[in-house]
Amino acid sequence: MPQRPSTPCKHNRCPKLVSYGNKYCEEHKPLVQFDTRSTTEKGYTSRWRTARLRFLKVNPLCIHCQKQGKLVKATVVDHITPHRGDQDLFWDQSNWQPLCKSCHDRKTQTEDRFQEFRYRF
Repeated sequence: MPQRPSTPCKHNRCPKLVSYGNKYCEEHKPLVQFDTRSTTEKGYTSRWRTARLRFLKVNPLCIHCQKQGKLVKATVVDHITPHRGDQDLFWDQSNWQPLCKSCHDRKTQTEDRFQEFRYRF
């Protein structure tokens, strides 16, 4: 019986082939493993929910909307720099900002969507 053909790695512009049923090659698998975890595994526990509510009580308005002269209630505590599993960065309150849902979604889709790679010369 013939085997199914290998498929290309789903990472952008990666030419490597992976066995059927896998999405990423060994090089790119660690980059997406954090994205597939549950919210609890990422650190969003009851401790986070308590800290989030406390932060939103102190900072009730979306800072992106405030810059545009609008007063909109913040409903999301956003990590300015994505923590990607780093617990020190996750709990660093200087890395938190209050945002409304629409501003948070816009930021996540434009700025936080892909991991940044920096090249050293």
